Amino acid sequence: MANHVSSLKRARQTIVKTEVNRANRTRVRGSLRLMREALATGDAKAAQTQFRETVSALDKSVQKGVLHKNTVSRYKSRLNARLKALVLSPAKAAPAKAETSAKAAKTAKA
Repeated sequence: MANHVSSLKRARQTIVKTEVNRANRTRVRGSLRLMREALATGDAKAAQTQFRETVSALDKSVQKGVLHKNTVSRYKSRLNARLKALVLSPAKAAPAKAETSAKAAKTAKA
């Protein structure tokens, strides 16, 4: 245990800062979890809303020194790629279904 006044103060500051960092890290992890869940459900609108909130939490974690900027950049890039794939995939799937139903209608007439 610390014996000097300055080291005692530093120990107190460390305890407070640890709690602040833990709260920030928990908030970021929770936001990332909600984002992954939104992507898993396939709801593009909810995922886009959650993406904005997650990016905000990640950027704040960089400002507070909880995460490194390159780590956050990597997270954002990967989440954006998954969101983009989710948004574009239903648009590609819809014409394919229309073609299938058109083919089915032709075969039903024949």
